Amino acid sequence: MINIILASHGPMAKAMLDSARMVYGDLPYCYAVTLTGEAGIEGFKQDFARVLAQASQHAEGVLVLCDMQSGTPWNVASSAAFSPDTTPPVAVLGGVNLPMLLQTDEIHALADVNAAASLLLALTQPTLVVAAPASAVQSDDF
Repeated sequence: MINIILASHGPMAKAMLDSARMVYGDLPYCYAVTLTGEAGIEGFKQDFARVLAQASQHAEGVLVLCDMQSGTPWNVASSAAFSPDTTPPVAVLGGVNLPMLLQTDEIHALADVNAAASLLLALTQPTLVVAAPASAVQSDDF
């Protein structure tokens, strides 16, 4: 099983997890960690290590979904992912959005975190769209 960590600048990770829970209910395999101005980088490193330890329990891998590439959450997560001492294996994706988080329901049962990351990216890419006028009238009913 793959557990998921959302990592962001500011409260985005916690807010996104709250939003996902509105749609899917409890997501026991998901955790959130945020970088705050008060805690700073060193505080974030400590918080991330604590959350990673929690997410690693009973998991075959941990997938970290960061708000963006090359920011502090990404750098800290990547450092853990590339450390030979990190177990279970960790993979990192940048550019998390709500559809990506919801799609974790499709991948969290997998055993290979790198395969899970690749599949999640493939599942999420079609959700990035530009609005265009409908060619036919659509009902407001879903």
